Amino acid sequence: MTSATTMTQALPAGRREPLMCLAREVSFEAGTRLFEEGRRADRFWIVRTGTVALDARVPGRRPAVILTLGHGELLGRSWHFPPYLWQLGAEATSPVRAWEFDAGSVRALCAADPGFGRTIAVWVGRVAAERLHASRVRLLDLYAPYGSGGLV
Repeated sequence: MTSATTMTQALPAGRREPLMCLAREVSFEAGTRLFEEGRRADRFWIVRTGTVALDARVPGRRPAVILTLGHGELLGRSWHFPPYLWQLGAEATSPVRAWEFDAGSVRALCAADPGFGRTIAVWVGRVAAERLHASRVRLLDLYAPYGSGGLV
């Protein structure tokens, strides 16, 4: 998926460089849970290859898959906003290679360079807005009597 929220679309090259200096390469097997709703959000990832499903707990049911992320997309947004707790869960749906970032280190870099911090905040905010909308639509499709219907 290529959207305005992928790293290469959202961050100019000059703003990507300081972030990528903090990256470490990681990989996950299909079926690996990367994080759980309600737990501490102390890191985030940018997906290089593979896919990750974001899911929401639904009482009495299996977690509902809200969105699937792929190449270049930010995995995790809760690290940027207090109280730094995951709002959704995430599971690798195929083998995944990603860049992993320590949230505290990135927040410190944001605080030290306000221009960089603003760029990151706008990026993460856009991702949050897009995912909240996707969550609403998906949950309506799954659980509302008539699905999400059209826009009113």
